[in-house]
Amino acid sequence: MLKSYFKSNNADFTLLQGNCLDLLQQFTFKFDMIFADPPYFLSNGGFSVQSGKQVSVNKGGWDKSQGFIKDNEFNKQWLALCREKLAENGTIWISGTYHNIFSVAHMLNELDFKILNCITWVKTNPPPNLSCRYFTHSTEFILWARKDKKASHFFNYTLMKEVNGGIQMKDVWNLPAIAPWEKSCGKHPTQKPLHLLARIILASTKEDAWIMDPFTGSSTTGIAASLLNRRFLGIDQDENYLLLSKARRLELDNLQKRREYKVKMEKHIVNTQLEFFNLNEIKQYYGNDLPIE
Repeated sequence: MLKSYFKSNNADFTLLQGNCLDLLQQFTFKFDMIFADPPYFLSNGGFSVQSGKQVSVNKGGWDKSQGFIKDNEFNKQWLALCREKLAENGTIWISGTYHNIFSVAHMLNELDFKILNCITWVKTNPPPNLSCRYFTHSTEFILWARKDKKASHFFNYTLMKEVNGGIQMKDVWNLPAIAPWEKSCGKHPTQKPLHLLARIILASTKEDAWIMDPFTGSSTTGIAASLLNRRFLGIDQDENYLLLSKARRLELDNLQKRREYKVKMEKHIVNTQLEFFNLNEIKQYYGNDLPIE
């Protein structure tokens, strides 16, 4: 049996340390939803801006391209393993930019996934383009796909329409990037905003659903899952990021902090009443049926 790196007291949040290509082959548990924020392959020596300062875009060796063929092989490997870990009606969301998303889409088709949407996330506060030689990069893409072309999948259409002011939600989402309060325990170089993951989770899962993130980083997926009464498994190789994830989850054991995070999270994903969300402060939790100690 796999040994967890960390498991919350209520067993709603579990972390594993290791390479997802290895660990995903060691259990047969099925998940209702997977969110993956894989390497974008954009650590190419360029520069960006953070807090008004010029910074390198290099994230680490894990984010460097190994060339067209190897990048594609890697995407096919982890997607194939994730497909095996999805429930029959499960869905997967994958984030990216033009550096990796076309490869991911191609591999989804090769593996017989059904691509449901390509969400364009328009960042309302993107960093400026320093070179002034091309347009400012202000978007990322998020592919949503189901496991099988013939299987059904869950989509909370009614809720998405309600939080969008009573009209159908489009596949273009105008949402800010990560806020300073989300870095209270430290930050990950590719950390996603909590409200983005909350919208994804609400759109495609029911309460008590099991959610997995094979490249968990700072575990924004898991923090959103915990706040929304879902259950989570995250995988990462880097212990520094696992420690960050653990610290973020432990923050939520403070009921006041949990309430604050819910309010801040919901601010960007709902335009109507907060009653559409489960705001019952912390139900006594579900049993742990994930076969990990």
